[in-house]
Amino acid sequence: MSDTDHRFRAARLVLALRQAGVTDQRVTQALETTPRDLFAARGFADDAWENVELPIDCGQTMTRPVTAALMLQALDVGQGHAVLEIGAGSGFVTALLARLARRVYSIERFRTLVERAQGALERSGLAGRIELRLGDGASGWAEAAPFERILIMACASDLPEDLARQLAPGGVAVMPVERDGEQVITRFEKRRDGAWERRAIAPARFGALEAGVAREL
Repeated sequence: MSDTDHRFRAARLVLALRQAGVTDQRVTQALETTPRDLFAARGFADDAWENVELPIDCGQTMTRPVTAALMLQALDVGQGHAVLEIGAGSGFVTALLARLARRVYSIERFRTLVERAQGALERSGLAGRIELRLGDGASGWAEAAPFERILIMACASDLPEDLARQLAPGGVAVMPVERDGEQVITRFEKRRDGAWERRAIAPARFGALEAGVAREL
């Protein structure tokens, strides 16, 4: 892809983000400057700057850029934050988080995806801010907790208890929540008095959050 094509596609993606209500400049800049094609599976690089899901290994998909951006905007990541990501997938959203946060801890249950994501993150130049490991995302990363922010790229009926405990007081978690067959990206804020506030962000379509590590792949 030529530099002209790259700039045109990046500008078109930023326009799509703004039309969807993504106004956080740090988030739009992260998507504009992070080459999604670097994380795409072979044969799909030409579609990487489009606002579409893309297939990756292990039967998983890359989340649409607009959906990822809405989640990141709701997460409101600061430069001093430590972030836990559940479901690294291709590593693309992990890379976006690394541009926004101090440190990113990311868990993926498929060994193949961990290896592919690690390679892409190293090529992106962002791996120095990221710790990526194979593991059970539903259990979190207790030894690195507490986290100021938690991003869960899989759907469940509520915020898992282990992850809720690992969120710092005043922290925020964002994930798709399924109720009555409908998924909605939901923002959870853990108030310092121990109470929780939740806010619906946008409709979603994600795979289910599964416990444990995949036996194959």
